[in-house]
Amino acid sequence: MSRADRVAARLAEQGLDLLLVTGLTNVRYLTGYTGTNGLAVVGAGTRRFLTDFRYVEQAGAQVTDFDRETVPRDLRLGLGDGWPEGAVRLGFEDQHVSVRHARLLRETLPDRVELVPAGGLVEAERAVKEPGELAAIRAAAALTDEVYEVVADQGVVGRTEREIAIALEQEMRLRGGEGPAFASIVASGPHGAQPHALPRDLAVERRVLVTLDIGAKVDGYCADCTRTWATGELPDELAEIHALVLRAQEAGVAAVRAGLAGREVDAAARDVVDAAGFGEQFGHGLGHGVGLEIHEDPRLAQTSEERLAPGHVVTVEPGIYVPGRGGARIEDLVVVTEEGCEVLTSTTKAPRVVA
Repeated sequence: MSRADRVAARLAEQGLDLLLVTGLTNVRYLTGYTGTNGLAVVGAGTRRFLTDFRYVEQAGAQVTDFDRETVPRDLRLGLGDGWPEGAVRLGFEDQHVSVRHARLLRETLPDRVELVPAGGLVEAERAVKEPGELAAIRAAAALTDEVYEVVADQGVVGRTEREIAIALEQEMRLRGGEGPAFASIVASGPHGAQPHALPRDLAVERRVLVTLDIGAKVDGYCADCTRTWATGELPDELAEIHALVLRAQEAGVAAVRAGLAGREVDAAARDVVDAAGFGEQFGHGLGHGVGLEIHEDPRLAQTSEERLAPGHVVTVEPGIYVPGRGGARIEDLVVVTEEGCEVLTSTTKAPRVVA
């Protein structure tokens, strides 16, 4: 059964006839199209793909299992006809459609076509990865590991955070990747207390922690891996933080297996941090799904009731952040299995001094 077939099967459960797919990542997942202007309509016996003149040749090469239509650049103008006879309940991805665009869609569609919010149907299929998807994610993770070794060999002390970020992203491309899956994080010293710190034009100093959060992209699929290095002998507090994060991260990885709720895996790591008195310094969820996008379902968080299933790809990334002192985060990318998980990122997590 194709991806589009599986999504179409979900429509009956929602009382829908068709689904209008406008999120470009979801369009790519269903059709193979990688351009920047396209949409799809999916349902039992319906496979429509719409794009404008600029992407006709690209769509011809990439979209093979859908009926291709060339329409004006404002794609909604191609939705005035082509619908089955009678009343049609058309689901649309309300998480990707603004209020204004939804109004314009209603004005364009025939009166007999009812727009029904139906976000998340394609994402639910995307959450469990197929073998080909896992191969691409493994390749992205392996490339990320390579880049870590290059950066470690080059050293970080005396180089600015921004220089390091630029260099590692260049290595991703030089070694065959599409580039970074997200904006790389390089945060040293007190700057490491910001979980999503932006690299600065400030040089990395000695005897501090340096957090690097990077991920390559291969064939459209993302990797995500964080390591925290030392640039020399650390003050006791920073060494304690790193050791604690490592214990929590290992506990989180050990807890991952099919059938557990996201909050249960989160708790396995969070309990370690809480017991050491740093609970307030671990303010984000333990992890998130990764695939065509860097943040997907499922989530590993205190509020997540979603249960893990074989084929889910998630991060496990506890962190501790102490304002004015610094922080540490350690993150692996793992594939959920029935018995546990397969860890895709192999760069050492042990305390590592990189001068």
